[in-house]
Amino acid sequence: MDVPLPHLFRDRFRKTFRVLSIAALVGVFLSGCETTTSSNPPVITGPIAGLPPVTDLTLMAGDVIQISFPGAPDLNFTQTIRRDGKIDLPLIPEVEAIGKTPDELEAELIKLYEPQLVTSEVLVTVVSSNISIFVSGSVAEPGKILANRRITALEAIMEAGGPIMGRANLKAVTVIRDENGVRRNYKINIKDVLDGKPVEPFILRSSDIVFVPELKF
Repeated sequence: MDVPLPHLFRDRFRKTFRVLSIAALVGVFLSGCETTTSSNPPVITGPIAGLPPVTDLTLMAGDVIQISFPGAPDLNFTQTIRRDGKIDLPLIPEVEAIGKTPDELEAELIKLYEPQLVTSEVLVTVVSSNISIFVSGSVAEPGKILANRRITALEAIMEAGGPIMGRANLKAVTVIRDENGVRRNYKINIKDVLDGKPVEPFILRSSDIVFVPELKF
């Protein structure tokens, strides 16, 4: 079944040129400015403490997943996780997928399909993920961003028109996230990313809010 996916990158060449231009200009206007940052939440650079690695992101409603059975290819299928968080499966009843990692869903399917499998192997692959991100603060086009895959905080900022030159404080971008009913803030240094420093990408989740503060002179 074909699944309509929102269009994320409207003009790849223009976006690439914009990223390169901003990377060059950001160093100029930030080099002479001092900023103050709060110690709560901490600035995150390098590996992001307390966050799951990209491969451990949990599945959510709207994700398109491919389930493959190497020992029984006739069972292979691709499906969108329903709003109730479940997927329909051949030969067995529906299964709850939302909130599980691909690895956790694989382990559950191996148990459920064990009588039919020649080899105990099931692969779950996320084909696409329909998510909505909110970007506010010192960006050219604040508002809601729709993506058909996991994106980084930097990509969301660029999709919102990029930071406002001379005003945006890219050293203290805050990602606001609701985790099990608790609101948590993560502060990340986008300037390090633009400077080419080895920083682990901050992968956004659906409903995350990315706030780009203004510089304090």
